[in-house]
Amino acid sequence: MERQQRFLSEKDESQFQHQGAVELLVFNFLLILTILTIWLFKNHRFRFLHETGGAMVYGLIMGLILRYATAPTDIESGTVYNCGKLSFSPSTLLMTFDPEIFFNVLLPPIIFHAGYSLKKRHFFQNLGSILTYAFLGTAISCIVIGLIVYGFVKAMIYAGQLKNGDFHFTDCLFFGSMLSATDPVTVLAIFHELHVDPDLYTLLFGESVLNDAVAIVLTYSISIYSPKENPNAFDTAAFFQSVGNFLGIFAGSFAMGSAYAVVTALLTKFTKLCEFPMLETGLFFLLSWSAFLSAEAAGLTGIVAVLFCGVTQAHYTYNNLSSDSKMRTKQLFEFMNFLAENVIFCYMGLALFTFQNHIFNVLFILGAFLAIFVARACNIYPLSFLLNLGRKQRIPWNFQHMMMFSGLRGAIAFALAIRNTESQPKQMMFTTTLLLVFFTVWVFGGGTTPMLTWLQIRVGMDRASEHLGANNLDKSVTKTESARLFRMWYGFDHKYLKPVLTHSGPPLTTTLPEWCGPISRLLTSPQAYENQEELKEDDAECIVNQDELAMNYQEQSPSSCRPPARPGLDQKASPQTPSKENIYEGDLGLGGYELKLEQTPGQSQMN
Repeated sequence: MERQQRFLSEKDESQFQHQGAVELLVFNFLLILTILTIWLFKNHRFRFLHETGGAMVYGLIMGLILRYATAPTDIESGTVYNCGKLSFSPSTLLMTFDPEIFFNVLLPPIIFHAGYSLKKRHFFQNLGSILTYAFLGTAISCIVIGLIVYGFVKAMIYAGQLKNGDFHFTDCLFFGSMLSATDPVTVLAIFHELHVDPDLYTLLFGESVLNDAVAIVLTYSISIYSPKENPNAFDTAAFFQSVGNFLGIFAGSFAMGSAYAVVTALLTKFTKLCEFPMLETGLFFLLSWSAFLSAEAAGLTGIVAVLFCGVTQAHYTYNNLSSDSKMRTKQLFEFMNFLAENVIFCYMGLALFTFQNHIFNVLFILGAFLAIFVARACNIYPLSFLLNLGRKQRIPWNFQHMMMFSGLRGAIAFALAIRNTESQPKQMMFTTTLLLVFFTVWVFGGGTTPMLTWLQIRVGMDRASEHLGANNLDKSVTKTESARLFRMWYGFDHKYLKPVLTHSGPPLTTTLPEWCGPISRLLTSPQAYENQEELKEDDAECIVNQDELAMNYQEQSPSSCRPPARPGLDQKASPQTPSKENIYEGDLGLGGYELKLEQTPGQSQMN
């Protein structure tokens, strides 16, 4: 008997391993098809369907085949399998795997790449607006979506589609926090190809990056909201406890990610790892990944930690890396972002047919669609009005309309929804979120180019014109808005942090008091003395331009804030070959592809 059980156990294990290989093979072929489709779209300049939308189409087709064209295995007891707790599944659930894989494997590279690729000059110039949209705007979206959905839930209870007590207001707020996570990857990719106005790109990109982190922490804070008496009633103490949890988790995750980036910067500065680019790249990758793992192990949010780790690595550590490591880290994280993003979107298509517990409720779906549009409008327009009261460079109406249009849902909303599908409300949320992602990616993503034309937003801004516009913007904006808010931080960063953590900046012997002489000489890099003559004391507003990652479109034009040229890769770029910034900024690893805009009279006037 024991031998028979052992034989069956080994047979099940072998069958499970065989199924795992089949699953990976299917995903592999889906990604191959996606890459070939991307090449086809790029070659024919087809922008109606973005590559993420194409990945979802392939996932839908494969899910349809798995669901209806394969013979189901025997289910002895008629058990309904849970999406997140399968050890072996029937063929109709072939491609289902643990949702934690999304948070622990697929999302970290996407979020880190977002922070590492941030154009910091425009980001810091618009930081006040970005923080307002990301924090206050996400809270507004969460509340508005929660209220509207709660109204539809009451209508469903009145119509007899739900039992009273099955769907509470806290569930509606939880749903609102999930849908507050915007992911305009399709819009941003088209913006990059068309060289849209950099300020619009930065506002939308910066909002989406921070918005993802805020939405994740907000979702967790709402999920642990637990009043002592009635779990579904408002309790002041529990509310402030949730707010405290939100602030504590966000601040702790920020500190954790920044600390790992500081450690990486110090190691790359005071060691000679630059002589071994492979070891340097490996250390950079492992310490960045450790920021995520440490935050999760400490009960914080790894996504927030890895985001700010990426931002800090780009601002400090990147300047210490060798030319080979700079290129490798750029390409490595860009490739990982591309692969993880397309795996998630492929799986979204599969999940529509392979997930067994879908609940399609027309009234709830219509309420969710209405809620996200109203919430986006309540986020963008009132906050833009308030921001324009204090901005010298106002956010024009066509920018606001485009930001309203660009409120797509994507990987973060899907990952938050699939993480918990145990109860009926959560299953209904997951199904509705999936449909919202499909609709926004296909319809709004496909309509980006016509919307840009209709709103008369500038496109085709090459690097030279963008640089000239940036100089004019620096004169009118940086010294007023940015200097008023962040000049003190820039000065501190330029005089103390940059010299301590990198080879750039003025020597600490000139900025610290004389009694700190031994420490100043110990921490100051020899390169700082070499570059001292090229630095100016009054360039605090240009500090964000000091590192190469902030100079994406300044390579071909001189700048007073530009660091000295470095030998190697920096000098190899030529008009015939894609520069390192082209490779870095290239859409999903296709940096060598140059979009050649066909000039029209309207475009030439805008340029």
